[in-house]
Amino acid sequence: MPVRQRRGEETRQRLLDAALTVHAAGGAEGFTVHAVVAESGVSLGSLYHHFGSFDGLAAALYARCMAGLLDEIVAALERARTPRSGVRAVVTAYLGFVAGHSASARFIHASAYAAYLPAHAEMIATMKAPRMARMAAWLAPHVASGAMVDLPDPLTEMLLIGPVAELSRRWLNGAGFDLANAAKLLPDRVWASLQA
Repeated sequence: MPVRQRRGEETRQRLLDAALTVHAAGGAEGFTVHAVVAESGVSLGSLYHHFGSFDGLAAALYARCMAGLLDEIVAALERARTPRSGVRAVVTAYLGFVAGHSASARFIHASAYAAYLPAHAEMIATMKAPRMARMAAWLAPHVASGAMVDLPDPLTEMLLIGPVAELSRRWLNGAGFDLANAAKLLPDRVWASLQA
């Protein structure tokens, strides 16, 4: 990689790291362009050069955090042998990500209704597409064999991810759930909703 390109990538990563740090420390209220510039030590002009806008930076951070979550889920799923163990793997990988990367998970969940997501939907969809395709490819033979219920992909995703995402959102907002206990109890309930 040429030196100039490498420096540009390092600046992008520094801004993304700073944005996550700022959001983790101050939440949505403290998540401002000036706070990120101050934390990163990168100029405002450089931020706009690399991301186009503060919303562009936020969308890129969302994409990076979501890619981390999906990569862990897909890796766990692809190690599973049976449909039941696959569902268990997805649930426990999601909860493991939330526990181990709570700043990233908090940013994902805080972004759910953010204006920057629709504005950058194509970039986010491009990031998600290969990961979701791998999940669908793993699930397809189990649906075809009759082991799992045959539903449209969005409904399967809601049953598989919806309960754990909501539990995670509440935990990240301070609800007193025990994630380790949830990882023991929730997978079989999710499996019951997807078992044919």
